[in-house]
Amino acid sequence: MNKYKRILGLYFRGIGMGAADVVPGVSGGTIAFISGIYEELLETIKGFNLGALKTLKTEGIKAAWQQLNLTFLVSLVAGILTSIITLAGLISSILDEKGETTNKIALWSFFFGLIVASVIYVGKQVRSWNVKNIIGALLGAAIAYYITVAEVSADSNSMLFLFFAGSLAISAMILPGISGSFILVLLGAYQPIMGAIKGVTEGLKVKDFSLLTEPLLIIAVVGAGCIVGLLTFSRVLSWLFKKHEYITLATLTGFMVGSLNKIWPWKKAISTRINSHGEVVPIQFKNMSPSDYSQHFSTDNAMTQAILFGIVGFAIVFLLEFFGNKLKAAND
Repeated sequence: MNKYKRILGLYFRGIGMGAADVVPGVSGGTIAFISGIYEELLETIKGFNLGALKTLKTEGIKAAWQQLNLTFLVSLVAGILTSIITLAGLISSILDEKGETTNKIALWSFFFGLIVASVIYVGKQVRSWNVKNIIGALLGAAIAYYITVAEVSADSNSMLFLFFAGSLAISAMILPGISGSFILVLLGAYQPIMGAIKGVTEGLKVKDFSLLTEPLLIIAVVGAGCIVGLLTFSRVLSWLFKKHEYITLATLTGFMVGSLNKIWPWKKAISTRINSHGEVVPIQFKNMSPSDYSQHFSTDNAMTQAILFGIVGFAIVFLLEFFGNKLKAAND
C-alpha cells in the first residue's frame, strides 16, 4: 500500500510541477523542492549514463528499471504531462492579455504567496546563516532579479545558438526560481522554437512532409541541447548539495527572492513582440503598486482576491511540507 501511496504522491507532485512550468516566471523546480523530492530528482536524472545500459544488457530490464529509479520518474512525468494537457489552456487563457484582470491578479498572487512561503521553507533548511551563506543568498537574489529585468535578445535561428538555448532553458527549469520558457524569451529563442513546433503542426495538417525538414531539425537540436543541459546541470547541482549544502540552499533562497519581481501581481507591459500567430504579446513588464494599478487602468485592483489567493498559495507550501514529512517517515 505504501508503494501505491508513494506513486500517487509523486503523481500529484508532478501535477504541481507541470502547473508551475506553464506559468512564465515560475519554475517546476520550486515545486519539486518544497515537496521534498528535489534531490531525488537530481540523483535520478544523474543516473542516466552508460552504466545503466550495461545493467540493462547484463541484468535485464527489471534491474535497469530499479537502477534508473524509473517508477519515481514515470510517476512524476505522468503528473507533469497531465497538468500541462489539462491546465495549460486554462492558465494560458487567464494570463492572456485579453483575459479577465481579476483572474490574472488572483493567479499571480497565488504563485507569489507560494514563492514567499518557499523562501521561508528553503531558508530554514540553512542551519547557520553565516557571512558566506548570506553572500550566497545576496548573489542568488541579484542574479535572479537581473534575469527578470534583462532586455530580450533578437531572435536567432543559428543551430549552435538554439542548442545552447535549450541547455540553458532546461537547466533553469530544474532550478527553483525562474522558468525555462522565460529564459528562452530572454535569449530570443522562444519564437524560433514555437515557430518550429507550429511548422511541424501545419506540415502534418496539410500532409506536406517537405515542410517538416527544417522545423524537425530545429526541434531535434533544441532537444539535444535539453538532454545535454539536463544531464550536465543535474550533476553540478547534485555535487553542490553533497559538498556545499548550506551555501547552495542559501543561494537558492536568494534566487527565489530575486524571482519575486517577475511574478508581482500588479504590472503593466512596457515592451511587446509578435508571436508565432502574428499577435502582439507583451514580453517585459513594470511592477506597480495596487493603487497605481487602479489609477492607470481605471479598474479594480482586486486586492481582496489577491490576498485570498496569496494566502492559499502560502498555505499549500506548508501542507506539502507536512505531507512530505509524513511520506518520508512512512518510507523510513
